[in-house]
Amino acid sequence: MGNRLSKIYTRTGDRGETGLGDGRRVAKDHPRVEAMGEVDTLNSHLGLLLAELAEAQIQWPALDELIPVLAPCQHRLFDLGGELAMPEYQALDEAEVARLEAAIDRWNAELGPLKEFILPGGSRLIAQAHLCRSLTRTAERRCQQLSSSEPLRPVLLAYLNRLSDLLFVAARLIARRQGCAEVLWQAATPDATHA
Repeated sequence: MGNRLSKIYTRTGDRGETGLGDGRRVAKDHPRVEAMGEVDTLNSHLGLLLAELAEAQIQWPALDELIPVLAPCQHRLFDLGGELAMPEYQALDEAEVARLEAAIDRWNAELGPLKEFILPGGSRLIAQAHLCRSLTRTAERRCQQLSSSEPLRPVLLAYLNRLSDLLFVAARLIARRQGCAEVLWQAATPDATHA
């Protein structure tokens, strides 16, 4: 593979525009660039989750199953970003959505039904998985916003939707395998003194 970046700075973006892979120049706050940025942020946080999982599996070996499922997601998010940067480029396919669905079904079978709402927390790993889940939802919203004016392939939106589901189930699986109680939502109770 040849050099992809011969120079890190180009000065071409100093006036608030950036280039897409198809040669177009767009504003840095263009919905396409916003979507690309959210996918990039998600990918960075997913990298942090994977690094923390790699460290934690020393103490909790049962966590090792999550890494081979989640690690390819970083590459697929990079593919998705490529599709956003180069609108004619196609990298993601339905097989990736099916891969996520299979993992969701497998993990969810171990967890059983959820009877309460849960909050992000309980351990650093659980919270990081939930952070990735919420960032996936943000990326999905930005892509949906873009798609309303510049239609995206449906598989991109489906992938993000399934990835957020996978990360939710992953957070629950981490809690189970760490032996950590999930943080259950507690509804506010009216203060009797102010009634």
